[in-house]
Amino acid sequence: MPNLDLPILVVDDAKFSSMVVGRTLRNAGYRDVRVANNAPAALALMEQRPVSVLIADWLMPEMDGLQLTDRVRQQDEQNNHYTYVILLTARENVEALSEAFDRGVDDFIYKSDMTRQLIPRIFAADRIADRQNTLLRANALLVENNRELENSSIIDLETGLCNNRYARERLGESLRYAESRGGATAYVLCGIRNWQELKRKHSPAVMAEMAVGVARRLANLVRPMDALCRVGDNQYALIAHFPKTDQCTTAAFRRVFDGINHKALKTTAGYISVEAGMVLCRADARNGTPSVQEMERAAVQGLVDAYETRRFTETRPDLREEG
Repeated sequence: MPNLDLPILVVDDAKFSSMVVGRTLRNAGYRDVRVANNAPAALALMEQRPVSVLIADWLMPEMDGLQLTDRVRQQDEQNNHYTYVILLTARENVEALSEAFDRGVDDFIYKSDMTRQLIPRIFAADRIADRQNTLLRANALLVENNRELENSSIIDLETGLCNNRYARERLGESLRYAESRGGATAYVLCGIRNWQELKRKHSPAVMAEMAVGVARRLANLVRPMDALCRVGDNQYALIAHFPKTDQCTTAAFRRVFDGINHKALKTTAGYISVEAGMVLCRADARNGTPSVQEMERAAVQGLVDAYETRRFTETRPDLREEG
């Protein structure tokens, strides 16, 4: 059965179009339907109360549907919420739709067939949004429970990620696995280059929001089987194993680098941009198995270079430094 109390927001600068969408939804029995005539008004309404489904026109003045989607995703990061975004469009070329999916849009409804497509798409959006938000709430509960567990010494209490102690354990396991089974170990160190500058400008509470925001964004960008840890105030480590050594390259993590630098994080102090540097430190048994400390040392040195060049760099541990 459809959830007729599903919170829906319709955004369209053309009042006739928004009226048609709203009326179609209400005629189908939906009771919580709000309408905004432009993107800024929609964002203000969502600040007051989140919605599960956002239906927006692609082409609008001031802020189009893609720009609105970017802002909605930033709000979602701050609120630990997921909004299912549907764009109304007359554009049917593959390139335009591909760009929109890359920007975070979930679905499209073609204006030429809007009244017939709308309700079935809302049914699907309801299921997906509910599942996503259930998972987010469950994860938040797990993070909260972790704060109370005796083994919380492996958890970073501020972000809910694993901490440096766990990162070292996982890195050691990956190095031993690569030594016995082959493949390569990747230790990716991500640092926020402008963290100290931000600390001088903002309160500890805002910086805590920033730490959580960075953690959430990175968690959405990494592969589920890889370990993501917070290893310092402004540093995050990703530990991964690749069965084939030639797969262990910066290209495998380019999405992470681009994603963390792509757009600002939303906080109570407004939108704040971070400048992230990243380095991939890789190791495989063919060149000798390094220690955890050698991997960490090489990664830190590489991160300094990444900060200076503002590029995603790659390095290897110097095994001659052992001892």
